[in-house]
Amino acid sequence: MNKRVILILIFILAATLRLYNINWDQGFHLHPDERAIVIFTLPIALPSNLAEFFHTTSPLNPHFFAYGNFPLYFLKIAGSAAGTLNPYFSGYNGINILGRFLSVIFELLTIFLLYKLAKKLFTENVALLSSFFYAVSVLAVQSAHFYIVDIPLTFFIIALLYVLIAFYEKPDFKKGVLIGIIFGLSLATKTSASVLLLSIGASLTIDFILIFLKSPHRPHVWLPHLPRTVKNLILYTLAIIPSTIITFIIFEPYALIDKQNFIRQTFEQYQMTHNAFVFPYTLQYVGKTPFIYEVKNIFFWGQGPILSILSLAGAFYFTYIALKKEKKQKWAQEAIIAIFFWVYFFVVGKFAIGFMRYLLPVYPLLCLFAGLLSYKIINALIKFKLNRNIIFYLLFTILFLIWPLSFLKIYSLPNTRVLASNWINNNIPYGANIAIEHWDDSLPLFGQEKYHILTLELYNPDTPVKWQRINQQLSQADYIIIASNRLYVPLQKLTDCQKLPQFYCYKQTANYYKKLFSGELGFQKVAEFSVYPTIPILNIPINDQSADESFTVYDHPKIMIFKKNFMR
Repeated sequence: MNKRVILILIFILAATLRLYNINWDQGFHLHPDERAIVIFTLPIALPSNLAEFFHTTSPLNPHFFAYGNFPLYFLKIAGSAAGTLNPYFSGYNGINILGRFLSVIFELLTIFLLYKLAKKLFTENVALLSSFFYAVSVLAVQSAHFYIVDIPLTFFIIALLYVLIAFYEKPDFKKGVLIGIIFGLSLATKTSASVLLLSIGASLTIDFILIFLKSPHRPHVWLPHLPRTVKNLILYTLAIIPSTIITFIIFEPYALIDKQNFIRQTFEQYQMTHNAFVFPYTLQYVGKTPFIYEVKNIFFWGQGPILSILSLAGAFYFTYIALKKEKKQKWAQEAIIAIFFWVYFFVVGKFAIGFMRYLLPVYPLLCLFAGLLSYKIINALIKFKLNRNIIFYLLFTILFLIWPLSFLKIYSLPNTRVLASNWINNNIPYGANIAIEHWDDSLPLFGQEKYHILTLELYNPDTPVKWQRINQQLSQADYIIIASNRLYVPLQKLTDCQKLPQFYCYKQTANYYKKLFSGELGFQKVAEFSVYPTIPILNIPINDQSADESFTVYDHPKIMIFKKNFMR
């Protein structure tokens, strides 16, 4: 088959997987990060005059710096443009759907860049395999169903790595400016892109690094190259740094104008990545094993066992051949990729928290490594003539499609929160007292005015005051609704009071959940709503409740409803 046709088919496959039931939450904005972006994007407006622009109260200031501001401005501009054709896409109910379409576009552009990058480094066959693997990577497919900053960040990172390699091959001032522009956009999308500085530095000094590594104890070999390296470093830094700063200020001006707010929110995010006790929703990561946690989630969920084995083994193989290369230029190209991959993985993997999407920017590189290793394996099969048989390629394709198609099962049914809301409105009588948990989406999503809602503040420290209030609420409650595993999983683990910080030991809370689930509390489970990835044709469900919470809680949480047992 013509290779251009194969690439087109890969794009069609990628788009189909990502667009499938893109309105998966039926308009209820159930992804909290996407919802936050929408809430802070909608009020953005042009200031009435230039003086107002430079004031912190300017309507152009999102007042939100947990993420970069570029994704917010980009969504606002796109929403305003689409709103001229259909006002639905510029309002609260539709702008998130537009954002999800933008995510798909960014993903397709990432696949194209990955193809170009792999082709530049290796062969077109490796490029096609790499593109296919990213097209079917489950985390990428899931993430594209949301408008989150990690999607454009991934695109900008792959774009920058591609330009860095082109810059190394033929450095010039224009490429230096382009590097700065892309880097500035990356920083205006998410500050974690700062890790790219090491790859940028490597691209500027890689010749010298190579010579030095080959002759570390022979100064007369590498010292003559030092002046040229310093000269190039100064020259091209003068192109990269100003263009980075200017681009960042253009797309995130209030990082400077509203710097106190920017510094405060950025520091809060920094604290969160280094301390799992900062926010209630990060308590799930207390005791996380660095790197192992990330690899486990890539293996079981983000890519699936088969593709992840190829990717992770391929990462070591890629690094090995990069170090072994005799051709200086080829070594340098691969070193730029390897430096970014390993540094980013070790920086993010060492975080106190482990949201799966944090590693999304390395998924295209994992697929590049898998593509390279697969190509080598396929070539090794030439002597058996297996790779000349169309059945081999068909089985190869089906093998890697099983995991993403299994995952799409969750989008083939109504969202579990919508199903639960329908059940509540149809089965719980008007005026009933419903106890829900704080720090979670409250159910029912619609019709709450029919009920008396009692909020159980279970994340609060286990104090007599907390349990006096909760016990009073439980005595009034007719039903208890657990909308996800967001609270009961982490809180049941935090019971070793001697090792935990003060106010973060939840022995009594863990005992509450134990009694609730066993029926000792006086409530009986009357409904459960869950959707699991399901292997096609065989119809075998894959229980993913052990995955990182963020993998399930946004689009397919398990919901349990308990009713008071009045006969007790």
